[in-house]
Amino acid sequence: MSVQSRAAGSSAPPRTLADQLRGWPDERLAALLDARPDLASPAPADSAQLAGRAVVRTSVVRALDLLDRLELAVVSAVVQEGPTGSERVRAVVHAAPASVDAALDRLYGLALVWGTPDVWRPVTIVAELLGVPAGPAAKDVSGLLAEVDDQARAILDHLDDSDAAGVVTDVRVPARPSTPTEHLLARGLLVPSGDRHVVIPWHVQLHLRGGRSTREPVDATPEFATGERPAASVDRAAAGAAYELTRRTEMLLEHWATRPPAGLRSGGVSVRDLRAAADLLHADLSTAALVIETAAAAGLLALGMNDDVDSAWLPTDAYDGWVVRSTAERWTLLARAWLDNPRLVSAVGGRDADKPINALAAGLERSWLPGDRQSVIRELTGLEEGQALAAGTGVPSLVARLRWRHPRRPAARLELVSTLLDEAATVGLVGLGALSSFGRLLAAGDDPAPALESLLPAPIDHVLIQADLTAVAPGPLERVFAHRLGLLADVESRGGATVYRFSADSVRRAFDSGWSAVEVKDFLRESSRTPVPQALDYLVEDVSRRFGTLRVGVAESFLRSDDETALTELLHHRDAASLRLRRIAPTVVVSDVPLQVLLPRLRELGAAPVVEAADGTVRVARPAEYRARTPRQTRGTGRDAARQAARTSAVVAAVRAGDRAAAARPARSPATSPADVMAVLRDAAETRREVWISYLDNHGTSTERIVRPVEVGGGQLSAYDERTDEVRSFAIHRITQARA
Repeated sequence: MSVQSRAAGSSAPPRTLADQLRGWPDERLAALLDARPDLASPAPADSAQLAGRAVVRTSVVRALDLLDRLELAVVSAVVQEGPTGSERVRAVVHAAPASVDAALDRLYGLALVWGTPDVWRPVTIVAELLGVPAGPAAKDVSGLLAEVDDQARAILDHLDDSDAAGVVTDVRVPARPSTPTEHLLARGLLVPSGDRHVVIPWHVQLHLRGGRSTREPVDATPEFATGERPAASVDRAAAGAAYELTRRTEMLLEHWATRPPAGLRSGGVSVRDLRAAADLLHADLSTAALVIETAAAAGLLALGMNDDVDSAWLPTDAYDGWVVRSTAERWTLLARAWLDNPRLVSAVGGRDADKPINALAAGLERSWLPGDRQSVIRELTGLEEGQALAAGTGVPSLVARLRWRHPRRPAARLELVSTLLDEAATVGLVGLGALSSFGRLLAAGDDPAPALESLLPAPIDHVLIQADLTAVAPGPLERVFAHRLGLLADVESRGGATVYRFSADSVRRAFDSGWSAVEVKDFLRESSRTPVPQALDYLVEDVSRRFGTLRVGVAESFLRSDDETALTELLHHRDAASLRLRRIAPTVVVSDVPLQVLLPRLRELGAAPVVEAADGTVRVARPAEYRARTPRQTRGTGRDAARQAARTSAVVAAVRAGDRAAAARPARSPATSPADVMAVLRDAAETRREVWISYLDNHGTSTERIVRPVEVGGGQLSAYDERTDEVRSFAIHRITQARA
């Protein structure tokens, strides 16, 4: 039963909104809490508390955002007309009476209006939020219009047609109006809306529009611009995109598991790593960013630590469970993550305040974005089967429908509709401009996996190896088989069939993973539906012959002795297990224990080792001798004289060093560019030669010095400075000239 008939039969109208809520049946109260969930948390104590929450500004804003154009026009009429009945609202709203009654019933159910069909009242905050000014209700609008000139009437007609506010320099009306706008303000045909805007008041609008609030009906939903698309074609296109998204996500995370990109200090993935991901996926940057962001939204990718204890983007533990599920189940998780993702993925690659916007960087969150994505998908469910958005006009028609569904939505958000459609097509919800059958199931909250599974081709476990060292996969490969093939060959191209290429590097990669030449040949023979070409056999044999001829390892220290028996006894000593000794030659043993730990432990075992230097000579280790700094004398004869002598000596040394620098000033032009200066300094450090430099101190004063470089690195030059008679550091960026 609608609110009209139910309220008409009640004996006493409610005096307040709380009285109305108190008299509601449980099912209507439950419907209110479902539509406005912010009213239910925490649970209100009674109807009075619930009514108090229902008029809170933020809650009413959310409720108004749920209204379509018809409902917004109806609530505006209730606000403008003041306490008024359903009959008056039907008269002013340009819509069918049944549509107006349905809109009133929804507004009543959302607790935006209260009362009875005889007298409707809006909740107090609605008028302020809608920004509706009061108008000259009692004046003769026809007479006022006759008093203004044609220019003023043109301004009024323009604002009426655009249904927008006009901008003025001052909304105050002078004692003697002179401009057309001032005449309109003086007669109440325009009213201020803020300090610099004017609007047409309600009753003037009604007069201009023939007694209606709008010129066009507000209950007519804009039609789609459509073209014919067979549902089977739509499903095939969307299923292909869904498979590609799942495959690309797995490929990216498998790659990042072993070669993760570093996490930026400011968060996110660097532009270089994003480009590398795009090259890996054979996709553009926007598609690569969408794959990365969706994987993170699905909980499959997060910041972690690599072996160097550095921040890096790594697959999560959830990835191990996701990767073993079916393709349809994996896609379902990704698609739901995209729908609920609050991050503006399309902004990745742009710039903000002259800084690049990185994928996964902070600051891309938009709380309204999940609702906008879902509204686009929900609107596409209105397309009939076999129909799709027409090329060129389909997207604008979708935008028009969304503008009617959400008239309070900012225009900037509606401009994203085309981008969201493109993302939905990349994800696989949309194909050829229409929502897929499994996309409809996902939008309805059902499980789309069975429907998608029936559309995906069955994975295969074979390839066609060709004489040019390539292998063609004529369909999607089984996951384990594709992983093993990926060890042996690199992807060369993708499309209807994936082409893999064998090379020495790719075959060596399989050997690095522990495969033998026999295992490689057996795999190739079993997986190919064509004979394995002789060239590929030769390639495997050649790589196998060269593989492992050199061995590389890590050792902290080594033991060398001409007495093999002594080394054997040491290896078998019962207390030598903690030293982790390993024999690599009859007279050489290595250990991963540091030398400073190994040496005393060997002596505890009764050995008498000596330390061997890098050049093979014996390094004699003597006990280190330590000294303390001589205390500064607080008294003593000649202290001032000694200080003065030292100061004088330092000044003299500085003067002499300056003289030498001046004398050694190069006749020809010295190195001045940063690269040339760095080359001169490195060469001088390696040859231990003196170098003349021109150096800027902290005050910007240029000084000339002759220094003897010791080390160059980390942006610093360590060198012996004759002026100060000590080794000091110079900032390389302050060295403007240098010459050996």
